[in-house]
Amino acid sequence: MNNRYIQKGMYAAVFTMAAMQTQAASSVDFSNLVEQVSPAVVSVNVVKKMTQEELIQQQIPEILKRFFGNQVIVPQQQAQQEKTAYGSAFFISKDGYLLTNHHVVEDASKVTIMFNDRREIDATVVGSDARTDVALLKVNGSNFPELRTGNVDRLKVGEPVLAIGSPFGFDYSASAGIVSAKMRNMMGETSVPFIQTDVALNPGNSGGPLFNQNGEVVGVNSRIFSGTGGYMGLSFSIPIDVAMDVAEQLKKNGKVTRSYLGVMLQDIDRNLAESYNLSKPEGSLVTQVAPNSPAAKAGFKAGDVILKYNGLPISRTSDLLNYLNRTSPNQNIQLQVLRDDKTRNISATLTTAPDDTPAPVEQAAQNKGPVLGVTIRNLTASEQSQLNLKGGILIQEVKRGGIASQSRIAAGDIITQINNKTILNSNDFIKAVSELKKGSIARVSIIRQDQRAILGMRIE
Repeated sequence: MNNRYIQKGMYAAVFTMAAMQTQAASSVDFSNLVEQVSPAVVSVNVVKKMTQEELIQQQIPEILKRFFGNQVIVPQQQAQQEKTAYGSAFFISKDGYLLTNHHVVEDASKVTIMFNDRREIDATVVGSDARTDVALLKVNGSNFPELRTGNVDRLKVGEPVLAIGSPFGFDYSASAGIVSAKMRNMMGETSVPFIQTDVALNPGNSGGPLFNQNGEVVGVNSRIFSGTGGYMGLSFSIPIDVAMDVAEQLKKNGKVTRSYLGVMLQDIDRNLAESYNLSKPEGSLVTQVAPNSPAAKAGFKAGDVILKYNGLPISRTSDLLNYLNRTSPNQNIQLQVLRDDKTRNISATLTTAPDDTPAPVEQAAQNKGPVLGVTIRNLTASEQSQLNLKGGILIQEVKRGGIASQSRIAAGDIITQINNKTILNSNDFIKAVSELKKGSIARVSIIRQDQRAILGMRIE
């Protein structure tokens, strides 16, 4: 037979198979499922304060942008303005708790949810975790519709799935597809083993549920991979078990606590596999061990290759990090390590990771001293290290028209001293503010964009 006809036959078979897969995915009837679960899915409308950078960019003429891009500097401080954003959320309990994305409600001054019958209720952000992109909301009331959660471990590649959300503000849009892959890590991110699908997700779908065929939530729709900002066939959802674990911690503590081993890791490639006499690229290579860390105390060395975690094989670094992220602090773990061409078992006890999602402290809630109109939090260990600081507090939000706003204190400022008193943490800040007298002017030492300054804050 002519090779040309063989090739045509091969291409025809490939196209026929692809068409059959597409037809199989689109032939699943989700109509009853959509009707059942839609009452528990809501649209989220968010009011956010615009950053100074956004305000400045609004004022740069288009002709200057064309020649200078974003390098044009408008020096004067701009008056605070607000913008609106939208997303999706869904109920996980009858008493009013909902899941959504961190990036949907980040820096929100007001959050409102809207039901499919057009009712609207104001919601409170219980807590939010940037690393996993999960946020927990709460509304007052009872007997809300509650969605069932599914078993992500049983989810199979090729299985039909359904998403409901509000893409571009079009409420209660349903889109279906299949699971393309599991345990995906995007662009160096290691905290979430994403579920990859070809479900059409667009801006506004964020925070909405991903369902299996049984109407169980298996994921929280989080992001897309796109070169244009629109859907291109690659969508990513946070596994529901990861999201629920984060939600439980946010509900209980207002923040997320993670375990800490204290190693820097990288994947094993073909050349490294050959140099370590491995039959294939597998495991995770330890490149650095932090002093006084659990790894250092357990005897880890740079150059070790971790092959197993509690008996589970490690194919790549993301596997190991996912296991670590799902293990509670103070737990003892067993790791199989390759060193000097020999395998050995090392036991390590995990500790609590440096706090990168500290709970905010609302200064206005304090009873003593003047109300400055700011929301603050302690600096994380990594932030202190980067700035070469010992302590300090970060201004997260400044209320317009308040004492802090009138004194030109802005969100993002780091306060290190008040009236020459060192501010190591939020307790120091609250104590220092409580001692300020009406009619006085306080000297506030700040760091803004790596520049140190002292502001005079008039207490009125």
